[in-house]
Amino acid sequence: MEESKTAGKPIRCRAAVARKAGEPLSMEEVIVAPPESGEVRLRIICTSLCYSDVTFWKMKDPPAYFPRILGHECFGVVESVGENVSEVTVGDTVIPVFMPDCGECGDCISSKSNLCSKFPFEFVPWLHRDQKSRFTDLNGETLHHFLYISSFSEYTVVDTVHIVKVDTRIPPNRGCLLSCGVSTGVGAALKTANVEAGSTVAIFGLGAIGLAVSEGSRLCGAKRIIGVDVNEDKYEIAKRFGVTDFVNSLTCGEKSVSQVILEMTDGGADYCFECVGIASLVHEAFACCRKGWGKTIVVGVDKPAAMLSFTSFGVLHNGKTLMGSLFGNLKPKSDIQMLLKRYMDKELELDKFVTHEVSLEDFNKAFELLTEGKSLRCVIWMDK
Repeated sequence: MEESKTAGKPIRCRAAVARKAGEPLSMEEVIVAPPESGEVRLRIICTSLCYSDVTFWKMKDPPAYFPRILGHECFGVVESVGENVSEVTVGDTVIPVFMPDCGECGDCISSKSNLCSKFPFEFVPWLHRDQKSRFTDLNGETLHHFLYISSFSEYTVVDTVHIVKVDTRIPPNRGCLLSCGVSTGVGAALKTANVEAGSTVAIFGLGAIGLAVSEGSRLCGAKRIIGVDVNEDKYEIAKRFGVTDFVNSLTCGEKSVSQVILEMTDGGADYCFECVGIASLVHEAFACCRKGWGKTIVVGVDKPAAMLSFTSFGVLHNGKTLMGSLFGNLKPKSDIQMLLKRYMDKELELDKFVTHEVSLEDFNKAFELLTEGKSLRCVIWMDK
């Protein structure tokens, strides 16, 4: 590809900036610096809104930082590259992913982990290598990064450990979904739990990630998928993702949710997924996974100080497994390609996750749709 005319120069572009916790984002012109060594500058084509963006937008204390450019589920094109970058070039289409994948450390080389130790994932407001920002506003004030991506901007700078080069045939408004939520849920079923054909699955929380777990369980051939939520209306939506049974946790009477599921399954579900981020639900999920071989997978993000409590006797005598699943245990550089192939082969159904599409000017509408429970994924186009 011909070298970008803007390579090595700052770029002035539009971005949605979060100035204060919970307040509407403001459309501003910002300055995006050139990429440093090991980094690329991307032109964002579209971005989707994940609930993690909403959570950090509302958060007042660290790891919340303001002013900040949020957004981390996106699809982009390489505008320019910094020094020591060889895996992509100008014009390549890429999916940025918040999970780093250096391909060199013991964790990235191992098939057992996706937790890079050379570039550890942390909730920091800058890029890895020099712990600085590439964003400033027109007054020279630093604008903080979000999850190493910051996709609510027409241009952004991302480290190469966070990008996956993809086929140009991938539709941007579908490929962006694999940056975070859908990959996390599908991966939790495929890789973390390794759901078996004919098995029974229980999913606590039927938001986008819970539905992605159901989609992954469907792909694995699960025979029965039980969805648990407080919103009865979600059952009709969940059926499209493979959910076969529904439990409203508010209408269980004197029984706990775990008791209801134990009775429904004659001894417990083979796999239980907690997708909300509430410690009490982890306990309920663990209580209703089958003794001897049941697995409980923690996918939801709770408060950092939240505690789980299990008796030693219960753990020893029940033979159950409790596992964490960050980004579905997927390795971005290889497993995103696997999911894209399954999408292109019409196995993984991404279309049903997208409920709305808006332009960058309407990004606050996307926030309203998600916080009011009216959307699963809203795609925001930079130029529509």
